Amino acid sequence: MTSPRYVKPGKSTNMFNSAVRGLTKLGVSVLGSRVLIIRGRKSGEPRELPVNLLPFEGKQYLVAARGETQWVRNLRAAGEGQLRVGRRTETFTYRELADDEKPAILRSYLKRWAFEVGVFFDGVNAKAPEEKLREIAPGYPVFEIRTQ
Repeated sequence: MTSPRYVKPGKSTNMFNSAVRGLTKLGVSVLGSRVLIIRGRKSGEPRELPVNLLPFEGKQYLVAARGETQWVRNLRAAGEGQLRVGRRTETFTYRELADDEKPAILRSYLKRWAFEVGVFFDGVNAKAPEEKLREIAPGYPVFEIRTQ
């Protein structure tokens, strides 16, 4: 059995995330950015980080470009979260997508944010064949957001 895919953030990722989080909290959404607020699965304390909210075919998705991250684990444990931009906060639940549902979402995500997250996709880009996107899908959790 292989361990889940996880890419630890580097210093540049942490600095970029801090800047985007600050702007988003002020109400400046950077290409659809939101601040994700989730309860920590161990501490119970709220955790905040910037995420890219992807609109696709009338729905909204969160893609974990770095794999089985802490926010993914916390969201699964909490079952819900909040998305914030400026003063507006929306509570949401989610449906986690099965691997065979992910290729079109991953392609759209890469089209929109490859400049930012492409490094986490090991050379796979939005022009990759469907088979390649299916092959990498297990390493990228994807959540359909359902606002209340």
